[in-house]
Formats: sequence, structure tokens, C-alpha cells
Amino acid sequence: MSGPAAAAAGASASAGPPSSGPVRAILGPTGAGKSALALGVAEAAAAAGAPHELVAVDAFTVYRGMDVGTAKPTAADRARVPHHLVDVLDPSETLSVVRFRDLARAAIADVHARGAVALLVGGSGLYWRAVVDGLDFPPTDPAVRAAVEERLGGDLGAARAELDARDPAAAARIPPGNLRRMVRALEVLDLTGRPFSAWDDGWERYAAVYADLDVVLLDPPDDALRTSISDRAAAMVADGLLDEERRLAAAPRSRTAAAAIGYAEAAAVLRGDLPEAELAATIAARTWRYARRQRAWFRADPRCVVATPAEVRRRWLSPPGSA
Repeated sequence: MSGPAAAAAGASASAGPPSSGPVRAILGPTGAGKSALALGVAEAAAAAGAPHELVAVDAFTVYRGMDVGTAKPTAADRARVPHHLVDVLDPSETLSVVRFRDLARAAIADVHARGAVALLVGGSGLYWRAVVDGLDFPPTDPAVRAAVEERLGGDLGAARAELDARDPAAAARIPPGNLRRMVRALEVLDLTGRPFSAWDDGWERYAAVYADLDVVLLDPPDDALRTSISDRAAAMVADGLLDEERRLAAAPRSRTAAAAIGYAEAAAVLRGDLPEAELAATIAARTWRYARRQRAWFRADPRCVVATPAEVRRRWLSPPGSA
């Protein structure tokens, strides 16, 4: 399917208006301690008569069977506090940002319908903005993208030249070596006739669609975060990441599922391209680079209030009027 029908199928409008009700969020880079804090806050709030339910703002915990490499909440965690957007897709399914937005907003509405507070927890800056802000996303069409890729033949120079000619503003924003992003820009041009750069209008406004939104950012010092990331990578390897990758590799996996940190590195070990002894360190190095990008997303968001776990507990769990 291509042309107007595909554009309609990929349209960025959500299924309905966002629900009204309190939305809280604990954001931060990988390894900052978001999940443990969210569990503790939700349990304490429930004990005080203010039930909270967690909504995972994560690109990969949505996938069934991708457990070790995503540090997914355990069954015991989910028994303690209701979780949403965990184990909802098969790894063969593609997760677009628009699909995630609609799933998340539906989950938040479900939480609000039960009179509970929706507590968003995660580190995906793009998905966070998609869920809480009124952003406009261009449609997508695999057939149109395939036609662009065939036309370019993997030639980075050709992609850059075509984008320079057709959408110079987008060409100026996209890093020179990012062929995937240039293909996406040209796909949008071919599909809609509208420049890719024209879809960026809402990104600087931080205009939330939820009126009652309270956001905290866990942003630990570099040394503490590096240690946490290294410990996390080592734990993944010890907990069976290689066995998990071996099992996942036996079935089809979408491009989005395959992009999860840890799995490509585990696959390299299984192919013999990476020594097993270097697996944890390689994952930690890639995770640290990702964590720096996560920080950039959240530090740019004026709604994110940097806080320690103790400050978050005081902020949300202290009785009204207390010091």
C-alpha cells in the first residue's frame, strides 16, 4: 500500500483525546535507579490510599521474551504494582513511535478510569515526548521506503545530494553519516509531498497534553552512573543474555526489536566476532554512550525537575502541608 491510503494508515492522530487525571513521571538515563524508585513510591502511595500504576516508557520492554537484556520488571515486581506496556508485542512486530504513543495513552486512560495515578517510568526521550506532548509525526510506508532505498542503492553521497536539493533544512539537521535518517526524510517527501523539516514544529514547545503533569529526573553523577551501568551489563551476562539471544535468534525479529542494546553484542559473541570475556564491557560502553544521549533529551525538557530518590519520596509521599 502506498500513496494517500498509506498516509491515512500511518497518520499521526491518536485514537482519541488524552484522558484527564494525574500523571507523574520518573525519567532518567539507563542505570539511574528509576524502576526501583517507582516501585517503592507506588507501594507507599497505595498504602496511603493513593494507588499508582506504572507505565513503562521504554522501546524494548514491550517485547515478550526480551527479558534479561532489557532489565525488564520481574513477575514479582509486576505482582507488587500494576505495570503497563510490558510484554505486549512479539519481537517480530515493529514498534513505531506513533504506535507506542497510542498504546501508552490508552494505558494511561485505563489507569485514570480506575481512579489511580499514572506513573510513567523510563528513559526513552523520543517516546516520552510522543506520549505527553502534542507532536505531529509523519506517516510511514514500507513500500515507499523500499523504493527510496533501491533508488539510492546505499550511496550516502546520493542521499545527501537529493536531500540537499529537495529539503535543505532537513539536510542541514541530519548528521552527514546518518543514511537511515536521510532515507526517512526522503520517504516522507515521496509519501506526503511535505518537507521532512516541516514536521518538527512542535519539538521546542514542550506543550503537554496532560494538565496535571509532575516530572522528576534522576540524574546521578558520572562515576555513580558508570558503575551502575557496568554492574547492570555484568548482571545481564551472568543472568543468561547469551542464552536469551540464542533463543531469540531462532525466530524473526523486527528492526526495532533488534536495535536493543546488548543483543547485537551477544549475537557477535555467538558468531565468534567478539570474545565472550569482552561482552559485558562492550555492552557497558554502548550503554554509556546511550545514557549521555538520554541525559541530553531530559535536561533540555524544562518540566524535568532533577531530584534524588529521597527528594522524590518527600515530594510525592509527604502529607500535604508537611515540611
